[in-house]
Amino acid sequence: MHKTCFITRRRALWLGLGALVTAGDLTRDMAKCLSQKIQDMDGQERDFKVARGASLKERAAAKGLIYGAASRYDDLSSNAEFADRFVEECGLLVPEWEFKWSAGNKLLRPTPDSFNFTAADWMAKFARNHNLLLQGQTLVWHESLPPWFEDTVNRKNAEQLLVKHIETVAGSYTGQMHSWAVVNEAIKLSDRRSDGLRKTPWLEFLGPDYIELAFRVAASADPQALLFYNDFGLDYDTPADEAKRTAVLRLLERLKSRGTPVHALGLQAHLSGDESRFNARKLRNFLHDVASLGLKILVTELDVTDKNLPENTGVRDRIVAAAYEDYLSAVLDEPAAIGVLTWGLSDRYTWLSEFAPRADGAPVRSLPLDAELKRKLAWNALARAFDRAPVRDAHLKVKEHKSDNKSDFFV
Repeated sequence: MHKTCFITRRRALWLGLGALVTAGDLTRDMAKCLSQKIQDMDGQERDFKVARGASLKERAAAKGLIYGAASRYDDLSSNAEFADRFVEECGLLVPEWEFKWSAGNKLLRPTPDSFNFTAADWMAKFARNHNLLLQGQTLVWHESLPPWFEDTVNRKNAEQLLVKHIETVAGSYTGQMHSWAVVNEAIKLSDRRSDGLRKTPWLEFLGPDYIELAFRVAASADPQALLFYNDFGLDYDTPADEAKRTAVLRLLERLKSRGTPVHALGLQAHLSGDESRFNARKLRNFLHDVASLGLKILVTELDVTDKNLPENTGVRDRIVAAAYEDYLSAVLDEPAAIGVLTWGLSDRYTWLSEFAPRADGAPVRSLPLDAELKRKLAWNALARAFDRAPVRDAHLKVKEHKSDNKSDFFV
């Protein structure tokens, strides 16, 4: 149970708010957030100090974990300094858009009968040339569908189109992928179905079994890859997140009971810097329940929005870092957790600049590296979480894998 959150002027001064703390400057919710995130209790300060030297991927690998990040073709191909920093820090690349059906005017599948792998091939080659693992997101999603989808797909052809898509996309990279997000965001409780499923075109045309179908086709197309279900809204101690955790667990139980080749759960973990309702015990219990199904756990899209935090960068950076460290400390306690992927590496390239901009116009500071590609406190928080994580029983042996046992492949 959370203690009541409050902030004193002494704490505010310690945070560097100084003269900003006057009547009305901090809302009640902000005060709760600052008190909760910084945890300046009984004079104990969190300094976020880490030993110098090792990169995030090296610190993660030392514990048998993966660290990686999402990026786009446009960013990696146009900025050599950023590409160098990406290779330095990351052990896995997630192409942010290049494996989705469409992204704006960039179409992986321009027509029902054609595919354009130009950008995806470049990303796969970049990963291969720099000895990075590669993850594909996402094979089945109700968003990022191409313009032709609505007028073309119906109950008669939906299964054929879906199967062709998965067979072609996953099959084109057989043996090259560490993992695939096979189905993304299939749960939406406000749609009020008894099974908790989101009302999507795939559900409308194919029924609930479209999820199992997608996993079976993906497993046939790329039998060595780890296949995971991916979703958001599983992180906080709120009624909505608790209900969604229950619904996701039930979905995974149903899939496993039918022998569906699902190997892991992906936690998107788009966190909020001003959210104080985090309960490590409840999250650990949920992850333990997931692991008890024989599933691995990946943090797949981690970032921390600073939209509602003070403009002062020192304050913002501390709150964002605390959110990272608190969350990862809980997740990495679970032995089934095998990796942490941030949704971006540098503040220069983050979706949050567009989708969660600050009202004051200040640049967002949500990722491990700042806009100048320098490490900041968020980087320290990830480094500390990896340094303090328990060592896994076995280290990653992806390159040497010979077995069909996915649990051996991806621990």
